[in-house]
Amino acid sequence: MTSPLLEARGIHKWFPGVHAVNAVDIMFHAGEVVAVIGENGAGKSTLMRIIGGVYQPDAGEIRVDGEVVTIPSVARATDLGIAFIHQELNLASNLSVSANIYLGREPRKFKPLNFIDSQQMTTQTKEILSQLSLDLSPNILVENLSIGQQQMVEIGKALSQKARLIIMDEPTSSLTQHETNHLFELIRTLKSSGVCIVYISHRLAEVNQIADRVLVLRDGKNSGELAREEVTHDQMVSLMVGRELKQYQQRQIQQTCKPMLEICDLVISELATKPINFTIYAGEVVGMFGLVGAGRTELAEAIFGVRETISGTIKVDNQEADLETPRQAIEAGVAMVPEDRRVYGLIVESSVCDNITLPSLNCYQWAKFIREKETKRVTKQMVEDLNVRTTNIFNNVETLSGGNQQKVVLAKWLSLAPRVLLLDEPTRGVDVMSKSEIYQLIENMVSQEVAILMISSDLEEILRISDRVLVMHEGTLTGELQREELSEEAIMKLATGKQ
Repeated sequence: MTSPLLEARGIHKWFPGVHAVNAVDIMFHAGEVVAVIGENGAGKSTLMRIIGGVYQPDAGEIRVDGEVVTIPSVARATDLGIAFIHQELNLASNLSVSANIYLGREPRKFKPLNFIDSQQMTTQTKEILSQLSLDLSPNILVENLSIGQQQMVEIGKALSQKARLIIMDEPTSSLTQHETNHLFELIRTLKSSGVCIVYISHRLAEVNQIADRVLVLRDGKNSGELAREEVTHDQMVSLMVGRELKQYQQRQIQQTCKPMLEICDLVISELATKPINFTIYAGEVVGMFGLVGAGRTELAEAIFGVRETISGTIKVDNQEADLETPRQAIEAGVAMVPEDRRVYGLIVESSVCDNITLPSLNCYQWAKFIREKETKRVTKQMVEDLNVRTTNIFNNVETLSGGNQQKVVLAKWLSLAPRVLLLDEPTRGVDVMSKSEIYQLIENMVSQEVAILMISSDLEEILRISDRVLVMHEGTLTGELQREELSEEAIMKLATGKQ
């Protein structure tokens, strides 16, 4: 085999109280797809941030093309041909697609004056968008794009750099199946042109489909490596968790006639062809599926008082509720876990304790003072109940892995004991163990007669955990499927507008 494009030996990285990367060795060759997998907190993203110039290693050596290098910045990584597509999107929402793709690397004209060549930038952006099969104007503001479209813009940014090694951290977490299939075609094209793709994902079926080699990390250390012919789901899970994974057992549907959330003639978009009507009963999980732009998130935001509705009513526990603000929704017993946890679900610069107790601070007040002993007690209890892995409840949330951040988002709402829980992509970017734990949390809440609306782009997840499934297309409901009617074909037919 040819000499490696990039090789790292004995890499260490410490954070306060955490040895995040511990003597890790890795090697990447040109023209291969290498999956890097492990539980949340295994050190995957930290290791990739070291390679991408975001973090500097505390010990160890990195070689590119056989030469020892230091990568003190993202700019240096870019110079070396390394591009990093982060799991948490890194875009300027107030700028256009083309401005984001070429931010800091804008083509110039009139050299002495050094003006930005907007025409060339637009032309080049169109070529990249065409590669991605993304039907967008280069001039549209990123804030007007869906999460899935923003993810594709991030990929476009990496393509524009003509990188030799592209790190993709959970690249399909917000993509539809069609977009995912196209991304895989793109990866294969890049691979054939000699580009190395480092693919980080918790979706093991995707890893099995796309990877030439699998590197596994556990607790910050090398856990093992699998060649293409050795890659199986069980082998990957075994190396990731080092123990048998407890499988979620789907429960029997508990018949109930107690309506907990009733949506009556709700219109959330002027494009909707008919109003939305559905009911969720106490103690059931109703899955909601739809392609990007179907209006699922917009519906959840309308229920939670984030988005203004055009018309219609919402009832919670048989009472008509005026949910014009999140505060009113919370007071009515409605909670929402948003799709983008870092932007809308957390204050990442604040502690685990502050995040968990923030929505319920009025419960811990005495004469306008916060009872800190009570906030500590509640936080410790939620951390224990949800198995949030942190060395201290006063650690900032940004130091936690993605799965543990998601548990903190869940914890802050579960501490309020909601009657209705809206979950928007609750397992996005979460490892197999954390996903299993989140499923168990959902089961526990259902046993307490909480009504759950779970939005997910993962068809396997929808089929696995839903009692019923609602399907949306272009801002309206196109159908409802009972469990005995559920299949990928039936769901996708409704998601594409066929009834």
